[in-house]
Amino acid sequence: MVSDKSPTAMWFSTWVQRLVAGPLFTGGGTDAVSDYRKPLPVIDDLSRPFWEYAKAHRLAVQCCDDCGDHHFPASPVCPKCLSSTQSWRVVSGRATLVSWAVFHRAYWDAYRDDLPYDVCVVQLEEGPLLVSNFEAGVPPDVRAGMPLEVTFVEVTPDVTLTKFRPSTPAS
Repeated sequence: MVSDKSPTAMWFSTWVQRLVAGPLFTGGGTDAVSDYRKPLPVIDDLSRPFWEYAKAHRLAVQCCDDCGDHHFPASPVCPKCLSSTQSWRVVSGRATLVSWAVFHRAYWDAYRDDLPYDVCVVQLEEGPLLVSNFEAGVPPDVRAGMPLEVTFVEVTPDVTLTKFRPSTPAS
């Protein structure tokens, strides 16, 4: 039996709470400053550092202080060793394209005017996978393994989204 304070119980409890609590996204900006109407992330205590770093145009992921594993999304315990000792680390922003899809159906009404729109899966140089979008649509020479770099798009005063574009050669 797993005790209530074990790392496994903490991890499981957090994910069940997220599922029961509702969607990971809200309905979109409604303030006078923003006309962004697409779903916005629900920023909770666990994910807040990611969004604060993104607002500062820095990409960060959780890193286990015990085993060094970089992981995303945020979790109360390390998915590799179950340690609860974690911190946030700024990462390079360099990534490799794993996969992408082009959606021709709007699953949210707010995306109807953007059809078709893209979604991509990238693997950060430091290891974690992220689901995101391309900065300016699917690149014409897109291919799995393509090197990418993060960009930041400020959509509301509180939310800056991460997107990816083909990386430029180092000069």
